[in-house]
Amino acid sequence: MAQSEQFLNLPLEEVIGDRFGRYSKYIIQERALPDARDGLKPVQRRILFAMHTEKNTHDKGFRKSAKTVGTVIGNYHPHGDTSVYEAMVRLSQEWKNRNILIEMHGNNGSIDGDPPAAMRYTEARLSPISSELLRDIDKETVDFIANFDETTMEPLVLPAKFPNLLVNGSTGISAGYATDIPPHNLGEVIDGVIMKIDHPNADVEQLMEVIKGPDFPTGGIIQGVKGIKDAYKTGKGKVIVRAKTRIEAIRGNREQIVIEEIPFDVNKASLVKKIDELRLDRKVEGIVEVRDETDRTGLRIVVELKRNTDSESVLNYLYKNTDLQITYHFNMVAILNRTPKLLSLPEMLDAYIEHQKEVVTRSTQFDLRKAKNRAHIVEGLIKAISVLDELIELIRSSKDKQDAKKRIIDVFGFTEQQAEAIVMLQLYRLTNTDVTQLKKEQEELEKQITEYEAILQSEKKLLQTIKKDLRQMKKKYADERRTEIEEKIEELKINIEVMVANEDVVVSVTKDGYMKRTSLRSYTASNGDDFPMKDNDYLISLMELHTTDKILLFTNKGKYIIMPIHELPDIRWKELGMHISHLTALDKDEFFIQCIPIREFENNQYLVFFTKKGMAKRSELKLYDKQRYGKGLIALNLKDGDEVISVHQTNGHYDVFIATDKGYGLWYHEQEISAVGQRAAGVKAIQLKDEEQVVGGIVFDELAEPSLVAVTQRGACKRMSLGGFEKSSRARRGLVMLRELKAKPHRLRGFFAVFGDESIHVQTENGEVHQFMPLQLPESDRYSNGSFILDTDTTGEVQAVWKECNYYKPFDEKF
Repeated sequence: MAQSEQFLNLPLEEVIGDRFGRYSKYIIQERALPDARDGLKPVQRRILFAMHTEKNTHDKGFRKSAKTVGTVIGNYHPHGDTSVYEAMVRLSQEWKNRNILIEMHGNNGSIDGDPPAAMRYTEARLSPISSELLRDIDKETVDFIANFDETTMEPLVLPAKFPNLLVNGSTGISAGYATDIPPHNLGEVIDGVIMKIDHPNADVEQLMEVIKGPDFPTGGIIQGVKGIKDAYKTGKGKVIVRAKTRIEAIRGNREQIVIEEIPFDVNKASLVKKIDELRLDRKVEGIVEVRDETDRTGLRIVVELKRNTDSESVLNYLYKNTDLQITYHFNMVAILNRTPKLLSLPEMLDAYIEHQKEVVTRSTQFDLRKAKNRAHIVEGLIKAISVLDELIELIRSSKDKQDAKKRIIDVFGFTEQQAEAIVMLQLYRLTNTDVTQLKKEQEELEKQITEYEAILQSEKKLLQTIKKDLRQMKKKYADERRTEIEEKIEELKINIEVMVANEDVVVSVTKDGYMKRTSLRSYTASNGDDFPMKDNDYLISLMELHTTDKILLFTNKGKYIIMPIHELPDIRWKELGMHISHLTALDKDEFFIQCIPIREFENNQYLVFFTKKGMAKRSELKLYDKQRYGKGLIALNLKDGDEVISVHQTNGHYDVFIATDKGYGLWYHEQEISAVGQRAAGVKAIQLKDEEQVVGGIVFDELAEPSLVAVTQRGACKRMSLGGFEKSSRARRGLVMLRELKAKPHRLRGFFAVFGDESIHVQTENGEVHQFMPLQLPESDRYSNGSFILDTDTTGEVQAVWKECNYYKPFDEKF
């Protein structure tokens, strides 16, 4: 019973919530986020304060890092030595801090991500500028609290005589908060603080006249002034940071890309490795070698290129696919009034100015007290010298020091402090010279007291003092800006030929969505072997293209997909291709109806669509140029139940011919169909009767004379010449192409333009596929039903008809 009383019966969520709440508060306030006033996290502040206390300053020799780490752990920061040493090393790294706060001898890591030497090997001291963070700390300028074991005191914040939060920036992750504040140029930030003091209502636009943007220690180029402005207004924003590069000509009529500065916080070794991997994996063509030529004179990475390589495109590819260009996200969170807050630039400057007002006020009060105390004592000493003989006699006749002090106070009216100073006076001070010096000191002290009191009584004077100090700081420590800033984010244009080896390949696409590219060697070695396909599938495209080309794939549901040839899987001729479902989802009854090869999205090229419900649409080809490769995009809007039956590429000078299942055909020029936007539905192509639908829409050059071939459900096929029709205009009824029968009338299942020895495939109800050559049939007039090529009593009615897909090279001549 007694044992059970030792335990509390509490709900788990209460206990977890309470403990996690305490932990979160601790790591937000005491670990991961910087203070808005001095820009330091607690561990950084403790390191700097410990070094200051130990007199490990820039004007003295270096001291073992292990000694400092021991002091920090023993007195202020009861955590692991690794975390303290890592924080200490980071403050010394020139590629992480715009102005380093610690100078270190020995290996303090590298921009390649190499670890620093152990703390027993390295030596450190405070840098000159960090003395400005600690200046006047002994003048009661900041609050102190007891350390963890209450054996000594530590500061809650440093006096920070320069705006360190913006100058060195900060990065950290805590519970529910993260911070990313970029480094800035000391001179610019000081100018910004002075502007904010002079014009308290200055907005971001005005402040950006002096604070141009981040200034990274690694240099580089920032693109996107709008992103900087957003970040300065709200605390959040993003900019592009890219390496500083140039293109050099080298022997053999070749070029090389030289990288001289890389983006902030990028690991140089990883960057070089990534570029070399792109070369080895042939993700980018034209790179001969990647070399890291960095030495003591500075950073230098060389990317050597092959002859006649488009160096700009290679560079743009590297910008896009490596850390040669990164997106930097501002997230300017700091602790303000013991609370984490997302700060705008004006709020950061105000927080710093308020801190400086308090620091300067407190240091002035301290100096004033000191000056008044000294003036009081000097006054007593001057008076003492004037009654020196009496004083000496009085002291000689006193029993001890206390008695002497008491009698001096009683007889001459000196105060306690003055009496103490008189009894402690050394004999050499009693010369005439000393009286002069004392009077001179008294005058000096009176001037100082007047000055200090003026500062404390006038905010204007106080602010002038702050500004004067900041200007001295700028003069002493500011240097030139390292990072360039460009207004706009440059669009990266990459010539596809730098990414892909330009090879000829055979591309095949089937109706059901299987596609692949095959090397010419594999295709030739097949000796005309049958193409592997699933049952009821057939080829809609078989052509020889370059790996730098693209194809547009259109489905019956009005969608389309852009596919670069080099992204198609390289599969042998005898194997099944990759199914489109690996890239995008198609509906259950969705299939491909057309594949159009594209070398360039040229002007004056069009796509013409025909739908089952008699709609036609014509749009400029270039509207279909998108970067979303392999994803289903909308090609045109379809009404419910409608389907696309064919898509064609034209040059604006083609004729169109539309055929319906009831045997009507309409011929007119494509310009009857007005060009519209990509997603538009189009216009009426042909006038349909009830329960009539379009079965074929074809295009042909206005000067060409194709044979028109129609196949009916009863297995009849007829070949007609174009001369048997009259050219008309859009949305008419058209001319009849079949003789209407009362019993079992013919209905068209397929309609094609045939130019040579092309064959037509017919699939019947029982699944049989038959092939025939239309040009072997006699030519029929419009009023006949053609010749029977099948006995549908045995095979069943014709279900599907398609024209055989022959191997061709689309770019050998204009298509």
